[in-house]
Amino acid sequence: MILCVPSLDEEPYPTLGQQVCEFITENLVHGPGDLRGEPARLDSEKRALIYRAYEIYPLGHAQAGRRRFRRVAISLRKGSAKTELAAWLVACELHPEAPVRCTGWQKDGEPIGGPVNDPYIPLVAYTEEQSDELCYATLLVVLGEGPLAQDFDIGLQRIVRRKGDGKAVALATAPSAREGARTTFEVFDETWLFSLPRLKNAHRTMLANLPKRMAADPWALEVTTAPVPGEGSVAEGTMEYARAIAEGHLTDARLFFFHRQASDGHDLTTPDGLRAAVLEASGPVADWSDIEGIIQQWQDPQADRAHLEHVWLNRPSQASDKAFDVERWKELADPGYIIPDGALIVGGFDGSRFHDSTALVITEVETGHQALIGLWEKPLTAGDDWEVPEAEVDAVVHEMFERWQVWRLYADPHYWESTVAKWAGEFGGQRVMAWYTNRLAQMAYSLRSFATAIQAGELSHDGNEDLARHIGNACKRTLNLRDEDGERLCLIQKERWDSPFKIDAAMAAVLSNEARMDAIKSGAKATAYRSVYEDRGVLHV
Repeated sequence: MILCVPSLDEEPYPTLGQQVCEFITENLVHGPGDLRGEPARLDSEKRALIYRAYEIYPLGHAQAGRRRFRRVAISLRKGSAKTELAAWLVACELHPEAPVRCTGWQKDGEPIGGPVNDPYIPLVAYTEEQSDELCYATLLVVLGEGPLAQDFDIGLQRIVRRKGDGKAVALATAPSAREGARTTFEVFDETWLFSLPRLKNAHRTMLANLPKRMAADPWALEVTTAPVPGEGSVAEGTMEYARAIAEGHLTDARLFFFHRQASDGHDLTTPDGLRAAVLEASGPVADWSDIEGIIQQWQDPQADRAHLEHVWLNRPSQASDKAFDVERWKELADPGYIIPDGALIVGGFDGSRFHDSTALVITEVETGHQALIGLWEKPLTAGDDWEVPEAEVDAVVHEMFERWQVWRLYADPHYWESTVAKWAGEFGGQRVMAWYTNRLAQMAYSLRSFATAIQAGELSHDGNEDLARHIGNACKRTLNLRDEDGERLCLIQKERWDSPFKIDAAMAAVLSNEARMDAIKSGAKATAYRSVYEDRGVLHV
């Protein structure tokens, strides 16, 4: 199955694609891998993608000769050499003689290609460690080990034209305000991992900067594997945007989106069905892929089949190690509902002092509606001396008790022992209670209760993207403990201990749900109550 915006069936525009393809095959080499250093070869699909990406407006058009697409997004399965394709295009956009912009027209109406003046090309990755890998690492080989090496000054984090009038750089964040206005081409690599606010903001900011160098006719390229549903990544947002255009809900003539995946009709329980699915997701890449080796991965009884569908069939699917059904969570969003002032609520508090993040989630007892009212995350650029601003946390807790009837706040006291004790003294020991998340069995049952409430639709939420991100980041950790039916119990954890993908808001939501269950069991009821916020006309925190 292919999702393409605009449709592949439409009348083609003039393009510099043929000239760009010829430049690649005549001057560039393959990057890291079995073909490293060999002359670049383009399969039919990548050639077609380049033709489409370099379409220009025809003679007679008000923008004749200018690029048709400002934003290009390509979603292909793992092992499709999409990163290598991006590196080849960077090499073309950077080279002082490559035919990447229309500089005139031949007598037969075909465009004449020329280079970009003083190009600035950031290659953005989702972590600092990745910024000099993937696309940039491939670019180092493509230029450094090919026939164009003499045309550049090649460094570990930047490649500059010999005359100094243009460069490509590896970044793990947005360029500075000064540099951001200079971009002529920008690459976002593996955008299904771009779910952190910093990266999503960088993506938005850099797209917004593209019009600032009008003469350079700048554009952006996103290459990725299919997104994981519910994580709110850039790739997921781009796919939803493209679907809305394809369905006629939106119009954007400057976006080209291409996604190839295996159709849903394949029977993955049979060898023939699985092979057909892999072949469909591969397209021309199948000619040089180890299809049988890919298929054999499904035979491992311990294989994460959802993950295999994601990476090899390029289907938007949630890995089985995820703790919660993020698609179902997304369905439960009700952003138009605001918990009324004076309503009976409960809260969940979890976090850290110096690392990770700290979160406060409330739940209305009557409706089960959850809202994230406080989140403090350590910025990735912060040093070891960064600390959660306790005064801000304390202020939000006080506002919560002033605005609503708080039946109980369950707070994990780790790192916050004295603060939680202070809250208990101020608001009452029956209203603020320490709830230790390191009690394995109790925590596992609370997590199961929360997951069940999601599936059953017993909860709703405010649609907060940060809370959804933390819910989606939570991975399962199976314990050597079993319930009364012999089923293994599970906790939640980050994908790795030093992961930038936080889960503290998810834990706060779990504690808040646990408090709601206890409130319902106790028969807790709201009493006549007037919130101080009603007098102030404040709608929400």
